[in-house]
Amino acid sequence: MEKVNLAGKFALFDDRWSPKLVAVLDDYDIKLAKLEGEFVWHKHDGDDEFFLVVDGHLSIDFRDRTVDLDAGEFLVVPKGVEHRPRAERECRVLLIERAGVVNTGDAPAGALTRHTLDRI
Repeated sequence: MEKVNLAGKFALFDDRWSPKLVAVLDDYDIKLAKLEGEFVWHKHDGDDEFFLVVDGHLSIDFRDRTVDLDAGEFLVVPKGVEHRPRAERECRVLLIERAGVVNTGDAPAGALTRHTLDRI
């Protein structure tokens, strides 16, 4: 049981679209990620997805609209809703997802797919 300093954890990695596990809360993973560029269109049929912007600006595209998030704002993407996160410049986010959820959801596995997470 130790406190977590988000700035210190973000300083430990530079890769984009590769979430890092920082804590576990019951059956949920608390993850940090640096995002830049476009992710893939995907959905998680059985799980909601929580995005909290710690630093920067994140846009989450839906088929009918875009939601823009700045530092201190969050969005819960409901299960089954297709979406695509994107960031023009580096954005730092905290994610909460049920343990075992693959980041690319139902999209075909590709270069951005992470089946396992590095713990930092």
